[in-house]
Amino acid sequence: MPRIAFLGPPGTFGEEALLTQDDLAVAEHVPMRSMLDVLEATESGQVDVGFVALENSIEGPVTPVLDHLIFEGDLLIQREVVLRVNQNLIALPGTSLAEVRRVVSIPPALEQCRHFFARELPDAELVASNSTAEAVRYIAEDRPDGTAAIGTALAAKLYGLEILASDVEDHPDNSTRFVLVGREGIPAPTGHDVTSIICFQRQDKPGNLHLISAQFAAREINLTKFESRPTKRGLGDYCFVIDLDGHIADEVIADCLRNLHAELGSIKFLGSYPAAGEHGVLRRREMELKWRAADAWIDALRSQIQRT
Repeated sequence: MPRIAFLGPPGTFGEEALLTQDDLAVAEHVPMRSMLDVLEATESGQVDVGFVALENSIEGPVTPVLDHLIFEGDLLIQREVVLRVNQNLIALPGTSLAEVRRVVSIPPALEQCRHFFARELPDAELVASNSTAEAVRYIAEDRPDGTAAIGTALAAKLYGLEILASDVEDHPDNSTRFVLVGREGIPAPTGHDVTSIICFQRQDKPGNLHLISAQFAAREINLTKFESRPTKRGLGDYCFVIDLDGHIADEVIADCLRNLHAELGSIKFLGSYPAAGEHGVLRRREMELKWRAADAWIDALRSQIQRT
């Protein structure tokens, strides 16, 4: 049974996301203090795979995780899981909303509930914790007066606390994208896949962005993410984080990455893996069939070249 590291303690959104996957739910779960600890434990072989948050629909990328994958590690993404995030205000049983003077949680969770705090708890002190579940556990164990936590319904149940208010996030479409990462191996194509790469520039010059985007446009490859990150080598030096529909096993994807590598000289491959969401027939697959037919046509023409 694989050992999976995740941001602990039990009751985090990461664990909620893990439990949505039948095969991951029955594995051995190893809680870690931080998501960087998760990545380091996976790289060292302390666990088989790690499960970390990569981006949120409201807060954007989880930059410590993304930067570690780009610059510090050699882990490959094995799968993505998208979880609808419902924030809950959690306190000791019998606590009323009017009694809450402090709210504890991880900073992004507190940020996602700003309108609720302004409306319902304008004078409450906001206190940072390492995770939502750690905040809930703190209340259960230390039982501080007038203190609540922002966390999951799972954590409230695990630690015997009460939900004072549910769905307190400011935006209704609040989702977090988690990824399963491992030291090696690329999952087989499923027909509904994502490939993640990092493109580095040889030098900052006009046309670099067009050079990259044109490779995808020419092949009608759909990009689901295209964002820049500083390379940490100097002001104005950026790399590009790209997610695209398709798998490295697809000929059109392989050809695109081959050309990019030849033009740029430096590409980091983060993985080809099953996409979250409904599986179906994608235009990407149609393009692969067209590409294979074009290959056959070229091969037929080349076979007619006379030998000297």
